[in-house]
Amino acid sequence: MATKRDYYEILGVSRDADASAIKSAYKKLAVKYHPDKNPGDKAAEEKFKEAAEAYGVLSDETKRAQYDRFGHAGMNGMGGGGGQGFSNFEDIFSSFGDIFGGGFGGMGGRSRRSGPPRGSDLQIQLTLTLKEIATGVTKKVQLKRHGKCKTCDGAGGTGKQTCGTCAGQGQVRRMQNSFFGQVVNVTTCPDCNGQGSVIKSACKDCNGQGRFQEEVTIPIEIPAGVEEGQYLTLRGEGHRGPNGGATGDLIVILHEAKDDRFERRGLDLHTTMEIPFTTTALGGSIRAQTLDGEVELKIPAGTQSEKLMRLRGKGLPELHGGVHGHLYVKVRVHVPEKLGRREEELLKELQEIWEKGAKGSEGKSKGFFSF
Repeated sequence: MATKRDYYEILGVSRDADASAIKSAYKKLAVKYHPDKNPGDKAAEEKFKEAAEAYGVLSDETKRAQYDRFGHAGMNGMGGGGGQGFSNFEDIFSSFGDIFGGGFGGMGGRSRRSGPPRGSDLQIQLTLTLKEIATGVTKKVQLKRHGKCKTCDGAGGTGKQTCGTCAGQGQVRRMQNSFFGQVVNVTTCPDCNGQGSVIKSACKDCNGQGRFQEEVTIPIEIPAGVEEGQYLTLRGEGHRGPNGGATGDLIVILHEAKDDRFERRGLDLHTTMEIPFTTTALGGSIRAQTLDGEVELKIPAGTQSEKLMRLRGKGLPELHGGVHGHLYVKVRVHVPEKLGRREEELLKELQEIWEKGAKGSEGKSKGFFSF
């Protein structure tokens, strides 16, 4: 399989290029490699599609952010212009023809796809706890969106008649000056949305749009191992298009809630625990908190303060993988602020024992509290 080229490299722009620079770069390449200007040139055809794919990602803020973070791997499943490319020229003309002032699709007699417009996408933010990220979770969210009108079943009304604007053709033609001279520009009829017919009697509940405002509850399945800033695309869960147009998508942008106990570093989790100095000196075990409950953590004798102890596999799972991170516990020695009379006596006795039996090479005391 051939390695895919970097999208910024394809368009010849820097990674911090703004939307205007990206659009301008794509426009130049589209004109240079347009199939009408390079008939039968397969190499130019591939460059034309390659440029369109790059523009499809970099011109979309959400897709661009995903690409900047994960590269081509982050584009899997994003659809045309989202990493899988365009299958034909009509996809490109339909998606990006408007950046040429509507004349892109008219070159060589090509027309934009007819039919009612697609509904717009919905975008929501969803915050998850570390526990939910560790196990995966199904969230139910309430949305307000345009749905199919139940009165007319999305038809917009009853009866149809030929559209007077396009005479039933679904398209309108006009002359326009372009980079290649004067051309015939063919666009979708704005009155019938490419249907060639209009409704005689519009539905009163939806005013002939075939859709109305609805409130729905949608379950969203979040896989384990997601990260801050990643997003899910739920196909067909956005706004319904007017006059029976296709439904848009629901974009769910994921955020990670701050946790009071754990700090996330990739797949690993970090936490700090205070333990008695007697446990660090003599050794023993403590109950350490993890995302799925408490576990026993053994403390070797002589453990120093700030020591990192590792609990294998107690971190977060890799997204769509079998790898788990670890939990790192930083041991911090707890020194009591107040001592009882007997406690103070015992510690002084211990200090004397250390001072008698642990003299340094220079005659200095190496007592228990000498660090």
